[in-house]
Amino acid sequence: MTITEKAAYLRGFADAAKVDDELIKKIVEIIDDMAVCIADLDDTTDAIIEQLDAVDEDLGSLEEYVYDDDCDCCCDDDDCCCCDDDEDVTYELECPECGKTIYLDDSIFESDEDITCPACGAVLEDLTLDFDFEDEDKD
Repeated sequence: MTITEKAAYLRGFADAAKVDDELIKKIVEIIDDMAVCIADLDDTTDAIIEQLDAVDEDLGSLEEYVYDDDCDCCCDDDDCCCCDDDEDVTYELECPECGKTIYLDDSIFESDEDITCPACGAVLEDLTLDFDFEDEDKD
């Protein structure tokens, strides 16, 4: 039974009992008004919840669009190798002259220039990069 139905029942009970007391009639009238207000609040709350759910769905769609990590290439595979270009790979090597660590990125493969040590200025010739793939497979 809803609050409005309970208030109507109370009014019907008071009318059937032929209550002549003015105080009880006013209390029943106030209860009727409160029941109507509560019913209106329930309706408003339901409408707000419905609108909030719609906004939440729209926000979810927007987040998916903005933060989408899906592959956009022709293969339609999120785990394809052609989509790994987003990662910046840094290589470390030790200068044979001064022993300092030199950090290089993927651009060394695209450049024909010699690699020089920023610490001592030595030109690193016949550079062979040694990759250790076993450590990556353990993750």
